Amino acid sequence: MYQRIGISAFKKDLTNIIELCDALGNPQKKFKTIHIAGTNGKGSTSHILSAIYQNNGYKVGLYTSPHLIDFRERIKLNGEMCSKEFVISFTASIAHLIAKIQPSFFEITVAMAFSYFAEQNVDIAIIETGLGGRLDSTNIITPLTSIITSIGYDHKDMLGDTLELIAGEKAGIIKERAPLVTGNIAASPLSVIQQKAKELNAPIHSYTDTVYSTDLKGEHQQWNIGCAIKSVSLNQDHLPTDEIKTYQALLTICKLTSFEGRWQELADKPLVICDVGHNEEGIRLLAAEIAKLRLNAYFVLGFVSDKDLNAIIPLLPPTHFIALVKPEVIRGMDATEAQKSFQRHGLETSTYANLQDALKTTYELIEKSGALDKSLLFIGGSNFLIADLLLLKQHHKLPWMK
Repeated sequence: MYQRIGISAFKKDLTNIIELCDALGNPQKKFKTIHIAGTNGKGSTSHILSAIYQNNGYKVGLYTSPHLIDFRERIKLNGEMCSKEFVISFTASIAHLIAKIQPSFFEITVAMAFSYFAEQNVDIAIIETGLGGRLDSTNIITPLTSIITSIGYDHKDMLGDTLELIAGEKAGIIKERAPLVTGNIAASPLSVIQQKAKELNAPIHSYTDTVYSTDLKGEHQQWNIGCAIKSVSLNQDHLPTDEIKTYQALLTICKLTSFEGRWQELADKPLVICDVGHNEEGIRLLAAEIAKLRLNAYFVLGFVSDKDLNAIIPLLPPTHFIALVKPEVIRGMDATEAQKSFQRHGLETSTYANLQDALKTTYELIEKSGALDKSLLFIGGSNFLIADLLLLKQHHKLPWMK
């Protein structure tokens, strides 16, 4: 599993997923799809699209990754996770194929999602790539439209160490004559995407650039909404939508799709926010949002071991206090290792054995400052740390949170 152990779990071709889906009767060919790739924003854009089509009365499948708490978050129908019974029965039914083909965890999950959406006879399935695009297991669909939300540095060991190489991998989702929507992408990587679209006679469209009212916080979400709105407009012949229902959907995306971990507000005094942003582009966008708040900032951060902290640390905004903790996952970076990187950048940090201790100490520091209403407690650095946080919240171990 890439999620747990990293690059050694990455399968660099589509052979397994093709063989697996062939054996299942190619369920991915039995419903309409929209395919979404991008360094950042693909998860948000996927949920935005799901909310729009749900609110317009369609039966909508949504495949995303990774999950935060429950594996079934990856496979949703109209915002509801697929049943435990389906996961169990599907896995048992393909045991012989797993033994024969030896697919990865991700390949099995993709096949599971395609089978579920076919079984449920969805009107449209929103499919988010896992990593990259060209060799991603989801890349065996022929979508109504493709979307590439953004190009930034992430997974350089697998996708390339330049924005142009990364763009080339993401552009691998473009299909012959299928319209492509691009998000807020710099000129050089965009030119790589445009060239690939030209080769495939795929009409290329830029995201709709305007401001929408939404429950998704952060200025960068407007780019993701713009991608979704443009895609919806291109699909009108296949999936007609009502403008009012579409705009209504934007106000309740999180509720409609059970979306968590994106600039999520967990308390008011102090303001507590968590976000899964973890790469250079994501941290830069979060830092800009934090700066706008003009609050005394306190950070609780945790990272995975392959993260280049030397690229990320200079992007962080000024803070009163930084607590470091290891996310509860095999790939988690030891807090003392992370601390060494912060020290090299002249930043003082404190390390903690677990997230609950880090949060307790940081919250007490804010209380002692006497400025609860002028302070921000931000938790981030990794999907896995946010998963740990939401589990603590779910088990009522953070009584000062909503």
